[in-house]
Amino acid sequence: MVDTMARLRAFLPTPRLRGASRRPVAGALACPPAGEEALLDAPDDRLAPALVAAAHGAHGPAAALLAGTRDRADWDHRDRYVSRLAAFARSRPEWLRSWHAAAPDDPDGRLVTVRLAVDRCWESPDRAGLLREIAPMVTEAAERGGDDPVPWRVALDSARGRGAGHAEFERLWAEAVRRCPHHYGCHVAALAYLAAASPGAHRECLDFAETAARDAPEGSPLRELPLRAAFRCLTEGGAGAVDAARLDTAADLALALSAAQPAADPWPAELRNLLVYVLVRLERWSDALEQLRLTGPYATSFPWDREADDALGRFLQVRDGVRAAVAGRAPAAGCGGRGSPAGPGAH
Repeated sequence: MVDTMARLRAFLPTPRLRGASRRPVAGALACPPAGEEALLDAPDDRLAPALVAAAHGAHGPAAALLAGTRDRADWDHRDRYVSRLAAFARSRPEWLRSWHAAAPDDPDGRLVTVRLAVDRCWESPDRAGLLREIAPMVTEAAERGGDDPVPWRVALDSARGRGAGHAEFERLWAEAVRRCPHHYGCHVAALAYLAAASPGAHRECLDFAETAARDAPEGSPLRELPLRAAFRCLTEGGAGAVDAARLDTAADLALALSAAQPAADPWPAELRNLLVYVLVRLERWSDALEQLRLTGPYATSFPWDREADDALGRFLQVRDGVRAAVAGRAPAAGCGGRGSPAGPGAH
């Protein structure tokens, strides 16, 4: 296995290269996306009962859900469930307060509380200062988390938000990957840090993502990481800095990961929504249509909220544009491919 500390350190410098542009890829499929309805950020059938109970002020199902992920070392589900529960608690915090009051030392309740605190700090103009204030709480949750990498993922996000230096971030990264070398969320946090610490280093971010994907087991969510890096290249003006074939390869790797997941299921919906976004930018219309078919009604806020206040509306607009392109008509306005100022990722 590749030394993960060396892997992160290798991509921290910021050289910039220019590359060639790609030619568009087009195709045709007969089948339209399944169904006309669309749901935004629908929970899976394990998370949904916990959210319903939380809406009524009860924390028990959420506690049981997270305890189960900890017992099974199901860190990828745990990471997503913690984030979703923290997001719910931003507007409905009563159940989380009662959980903390009933079991102040519960590691699962503490983790949701810390995730919520970090997320709230991100909304403030004084993000860095506020994150520094809560740094002891974040560190305590991570150090008391045992083998759980998710508190370290939260610590990595917090470190990025307060502008931590490379040495501190590397220390946190080492703790995270020591617990779970292939944890997807920690790698997403590291990719975001690399992008923030080295603006314009799109090639280095893609290098990091490709290395992590190659080192990951077959079927690991980490196979999606190059797609995340490609998304950054396409939406942050970095497409010309990398070989265009690498963007297609990132999409192809994610296509294989998507194919192994059940159709019309909330769990792989974010992967497929992001994949549609990138495929549209690459003008791979038939591949985008197939992903929309597999996605079914499940839209996700990310990535559509990066370019529209109405994420669901943007998803529907792009879906219509992809259908039009595959049918041989011009895509709807705002659904242009790479290079179009109105296309996905335009800011």
